[in-house]
Amino acid sequence: MYSAMRVGIVHFKAFPGIETGAGPIVETLEKICADDFWTAVEVGWMKDYRVRNTARHILDQSHLSVAYATQPKMLSNKFNLNHFDAGERAKAVDAVKSSVDEARQLGAEVVRLIAGKDPGDARRDEAKKLLIDSLHQILDHANEEKDGLALTLKIFDRAIDKKNLIGPVGDALDIARAIRPDYPNFGLLTDLSHFPLLDETPEDSIPRLAEYLDAVHLGNCAFRDKSHPAYGDIQPRFGIPGGETDTAEVVTFFRELTKCGFFDKPVRPIVSAEVRPVLAGEISEIILANAKRVIRDAWALSQRQNG
Repeated sequence: MYSAMRVGIVHFKAFPGIETGAGPIVETLEKICADDFWTAVEVGWMKDYRVRNTARHILDQSHLSVAYATQPKMLSNKFNLNHFDAGERAKAVDAVKSSVDEARQLGAEVVRLIAGKDPGDARRDEAKKLLIDSLHQILDHANEEKDGLALTLKIFDRAIDKKNLIGPVGDALDIARAIRPDYPNFGLLTDLSHFPLLDETPEDSIPRLAEYLDAVHLGNCAFRDKSHPAYGDIQPRFGIPGGETDTAEVVTFFRELTKCGFFDKPVRPIVSAEVRPVLAGEISEIILANAKRVIRDAWALSQRQNG
């Protein structure tokens, strides 16, 4: 498994309460850094520069690969890279530029991006053009330092929870095809938990995304029952009753990624679990152990099937 990927965990989902950029960021990051199962970590917004400095010191000791996710900052502040108001869009672009700077302070090799809200059929093409322009500005800023920092746009749901512009596979490809020719350090990130929310499947979508797919997330969702405590894009544990993803679905995902050459990249891609405690009594450390068991089992089973 480790010869094919760097196995990561999304820090701010595993330990809820730090998405606001405050809270026990350092204490919880230490737990991940001390666990040698993980070879990568995805961190988020850290408001206090002193916390960032301490986090960087811990990360430097850990030998973990580091990704920086803009979702906490963008979602908490309702920033929108495809906002129709120029002033609001400029605020969003500036927020991501500052995130790029924070990512460098933390030693990250990649920054995760998120599009804004989907405006509906009538103005979607206009919104996509605005998103492309925003991404150009962000990538120009990121590329001012020639250090190889990469950026990936994460694919979200459109109809259930985040209601994001990007979005269904066709729209994600439109963005990638517009950006990648000029910015080879730009790619896409797809999330296993979002396929059910998009009414898509890995079997159909992964081959289409393969050329631009630089990273993936492993997660679960619940959407068939609106009264479910994990309804929407919450990323509950694998195997939660009423959820969509358990070991079998991760096996299928790994198998499709293998078929499309995702694990044959010159640099091993980061594959991160994005899970969190949701139900009463659930504990972060046990949810993380759940994810580790599912990842190990799913990889073993996927390789046996492929063989």
